[in-house]
Amino acid sequence: MSEKNRKPELLIPASNLEVLKTAVIFGADAVYIGGEAFGLRAKAKNFSKEDMQEGIRFAHENGVKVYVTANILAHNRDLEGARAYFGELREIGPDALIISDPGMFSIARQVWPEAGIHISTQANNTNYMTYRFWWEQGAKRVVSARELSLEEIREIRENIPEEMEIESFVHGAMCISYSGRCLLSNYFTGRDANQGECTHPCRWKYAVMEESRPGEYLPVYENERGTFIFNSRDLCMIEHIPELMEAGIDSFKIEGRMKTALYVATVARTYRKAIDDYLRSEEEYRNNLPWYRDEIAKCTYRQFTTGFYFGKPSEQAQIYDNNTYVSEYIYLGIVGAVREDGLARIEQRNKFCTGDEIEIMKPDGRNIPVKVERILDEEGNEVESAPHPRQVLFLQLSAAPEQYDILRVKND
Repeated sequence: MSEKNRKPELLIPASNLEVLKTAVIFGADAVYIGGEAFGLRAKAKNFSKEDMQEGIRFAHENGVKVYVTANILAHNRDLEGARAYFGELREIGPDALIISDPGMFSIARQVWPEAGIHISTQANNTNYMTYRFWWEQGAKRVVSARELSLEEIREIRENIPEEMEIESFVHGAMCISYSGRCLLSNYFTGRDANQGECTHPCRWKYAVMEESRPGEYLPVYENERGTFIFNSRDLCMIEHIPELMEAGIDSFKIEGRMKTALYVATVARTYRKAIDDYLRSEEEYRNNLPWYRDEIAKCTYRQFTTGFYFGKPSEQAQIYDNNTYVSEYIYLGIVGAVREDGLARIEQRNKFCTGDEIEIMKPDGRNIPVKVERILDEEGNEVESAPHPRQVLFLQLSAAPEQYDILRVKND
């Protein structure tokens, strides 16, 4: 099978049940989620057992797989809890577990021998012998370290079994530390990034201080906003789908298990179209590059880089003068059920008013400008604006939306 014909999986993150459903509707082939323990995003809302069951049911009904993260670097105190947790997951039935720690791997194999296991990027997977090692232990897939180039991934593909899968990050925030194994959070705050409690100190403002002049801060790079010496740009490979596929990558992974439904919908829809366009015709993909660039910039991001894929990043891969996101659109909510009278239910996320011009973002790639004609609260009262977060509202728009459409407005 040629590498172009090896159709890659589009793997999307989900922080909760609502975002999982959004990922499924907007083009994911698979989603990865965290339960209430043993994942590396403890501050994400994560999934209760009941939500996980519902999410897996919804995904499977739509032909989408679900992978559950259990990728902490475990301490002794974690092991018995992990054994019980893997027993619960066996009953729930996700399609695979994402694990980085050999001890956690061994427990998962004992408790659930037939489980599909993917080896997390946290395991520092940088060479084909490491891939072969995990294959021999029974792993189905290994997630490449973010420090690998496409040339190195191509060499790994040539030296591992054809049926073994390579998963690689193609979009999202980049961690400053080697394969995400960071000690800054633990050092500064006592919250261990490798136990899921990262406080993101790589995004903080820093200065240097000379030993004989305590209290006199010397910026590494002077700017009125401060100095952000660890602050990486976000990875974006939307313009390099051909190179990713030719390297033999089986799963294109999006980072962002703490992101909103708008982010997930935007990234999933854009990469879905780019992959499908390229599989039909490279010419079609090339012709649509302006659309991909325009759409991918509509979700929050910190400027873009191609990371390590084309060699060691230069100093241009860092952002030195701020730690803020670029945010071109504001997320208003997801359309729930649409009533017979045409009113669409949403749980509102940001303020908007009657008369506002907003946009319906549809899974098929269309963006439909509409006007907010009426807003009703849950009691059926007409209201002029929706200032309260998570307020349930019913909207009449100038064009009818459908369930799971995203509502957004340009951030002027």
